[in-house]
Amino acid sequence: MTIIAAADGSALGNPGPAGWAWYVDDDCWASGGWAHGTNNMGELTAVLDLLRQTAHADDDLLVYCDSTYAINVVTKWMAGWKQRGWRKRDNKPVLNVEIIKALDEAMAGRRVEFVWVKGHAGHALNEAADRLANAAAVRFRDGLPPEPGPGFPGAPVVDRHDSLAEPGREPAPGPEPDLFSTLDEAEQQASTVAPMTDGDQVIALERSLLTAEVRDDPAALAALLHPRWQEIGASGRIRTREEALSGLEPLPPTELEVVSLTPAGPDALLLLWRAHSETGTRLRSSLWLRDPTQWRQLFQQGTPVGE
Repeated sequence: MTIIAAADGSALGNPGPAGWAWYVDDDCWASGGWAHGTNNMGELTAVLDLLRQTAHADDDLLVYCDSTYAINVVTKWMAGWKQRGWRKRDNKPVLNVEIIKALDEAMAGRRVEFVWVKGHAGHALNEAADRLANAAAVRFRDGLPPEPGPGFPGAPVVDRHDSLAEPGREPAPGPEPDLFSTLDEAEQQASTVAPMTDGDQVIALERSLLTAEVRDDPAALAALLHPRWQEIGASGRIRTREEALSGLEPLPPTELEVVSLTPAGPDALLLLWRAHSETGTRLRSSLWLRDPTQWRQLFQQGTPVGE
């Protein structure tokens, strides 16, 4: 099974009263924060608490984030920073290092996929996490404790003020430097790449549909397949969404090669791609529609390709 969640952070004034939150559904979420912190601290801590609260569950984890910084820290930069003694290539210390060290420990042995989503764009899980993180920041501003939330079922009860890094454990943050000024040349190159476009998102979601983690999880599939979804396979068989949610056959390791990506309307993209695997190559076309929450695949067709 795959746990699907969104994680977000908020800081009023940045730095200022700060909050973090992660959200699975109305019965499974958590939030917290500090009287003085930064937005990046909130983004990282939301992911950290989600990892810790789900550590007892032998499930994959799919995390939606609207922060490229948080995703890059965990997936691109953290390993290199650790090898250099938690310093960047320019030998400057890594910001938020205590939280990042805890993230490194929490990621050990975990199967986690991060997906970037555009903030304030109607993605249901992201909107909920954003609302909770902002509410936590507001409560700290008003001198009130945040609502901790129900947490994840079966997670150990912890005092988050002891278990999560706080500003007091490092020098109190001043105005947070511009992200680009804190990165070495290689990291800056990665960061200055524009946030994921709609096309990037569609390609990433298409790739996720090739993974066993998503194909074996009806909830993950349901989040990606449009209610009117249909597929015409390479054999000519027509498959409905209901059939897909009842179980998809396993796939061998498959490489996705993008052929073209074409707008098919104001909120529609047609992706033409080749699927390469040990069983051969197939040409596939996928139509993706953006609904109020996210991109969803409406239609897919496969065609064998002769060698």
